[in-house]
Amino acid sequence: MQTLRRRNTHEDIAALGSRNRPVLLVTFDVPYAEEAVAFAVDSAVENGQPLLLVNVAEVLPTAYSLLGYGYVEREDLQEALFKPVQLACSLAVQVERLRVCSPHPVDALLEVVAEREPGVLVFGPDRGHLSSRRYRRAERAVRERASCLVWAPAP
Repeated sequence: MQTLRRRNTHEDIAALGSRNRPVLLVTFDVPYAEEAVAFAVDSAVENGQPLLLVNVAEVLPTAYSLLGYGYVEREDLQEALFKPVQLACSLAVQVERLRVCSPHPVDALLEVVAEREPGVLVFGPDRGHLSSRRYRRAERAVRERASCLVWAPAP
């Protein structure tokens, strides 16, 4: 029986490490922090990776949420969340937007991280729109449990 032997080449090794590992920019139903947007878009441009924008919203289990009416979209927030899309598209970065609604927002975010396997998670909620206690708890949980590199703006 004949067998085929194949040598590993440098191209084969390079192809293994170059699979898409998107840059994930996340917020918790508030606008993105400007420094987080800048870091995420720069990372996506420099590494040639797509940018995944995730808005995680806490939706409590009620009769309306079970029927699909749990999230109410605010026009001003949607405009703020669209600004990074415009910036990234102007720099020829592939962009995908996700809204994740869950009674457990951090757990839901970590499921997205496990599914998408990002190269870096940019923790980007604007501190001015989120209580400091909620911000710290979410950031700590993401740093401890995420399976990727996590970046957050300095306080």
